[in-house]
Amino acid sequence: MLTFIGLGLYDEKDITLKGLEAIRDADVVYAEFYTSPLGGKTVEKLEELYGRRVSILERRDIEEKAEEGFLKLAKSQKVVLLSGGDAMIATTHVDLRLRAIEMGIETRIIHAPSISSAVAGLSGLQSYKFGKSATVTPPYKGVISEVPYDTITANKERGLHTLLYLDISMCINEALRLLELVEEKRKGEVLKKSVIVGIARAGSDKPVVKADYLDALKSYEFGALPHVIVIPGELHFLEKEALVKIARAPEGI
Repeated sequence: MLTFIGLGLYDEKDITLKGLEAIRDADVVYAEFYTSPLGGKTVEKLEELYGRRVSILERRDIEEKAEEGFLKLAKSQKVVLLSGGDAMIATTHVDLRLRAIEMGIETRIIHAPSISSAVAGLSGLQSYKFGKSATVTPPYKGVISEVPYDTITANKERGLHTLLYLDISMCINEALRLLELVEEKRKGEVLKKSVIVGIARAGSDKPVVKADYLDALKSYEFGALPHVIVIPGELHFLEKEALVKIARAPEGI
């Protein structure tokens, strides 16, 4: 059996009791952290709390070598795969589950809190008003991806909010600068006219949630990673009040 277990938002204590039971009942415990940041977790902390040795898988172990590695093991043993956030947010995990099923391996999912569900509560924005999300990544060979900007624009046209995941090494300030370069190239004003919400270390004891306009927010110090960004769409009056009181947005947004 292969059991996918989400570790939750920030530290080793975010796991569910059901997930902890499955770890302690497993024959082998693996973890991967290239699809989701470690946050406040360390392998040492995981092992200490869970009482099990945790072996770290690299990207190649999952995408290229899984069939000869841990999937083969899962045909006869109880194998657990840990990942940050929810167990099935990453497309990689969906693909891996399908490959396991094709090999006749029983699969199980144990969910946990995810940033995709936490941003609404942290910011006060309404969860059903979020549209398609996107990921902001560093430039590749000097080329900045314009997909996130296109996603923001499309959601804005429908009055929807946009959650922007950031590359695991990227901070809010860097991501905003990249988005601003795309807007300047397009000669647009989507970002310039929008209040923007930055969230750092969701799930920790002291997350940072700050809303402001682009010029002010791109120089704001959010501190340690992980970071995400929300570009709100059309705001209900309660959402406006929440952004002012929770995220310290300017009055009159």
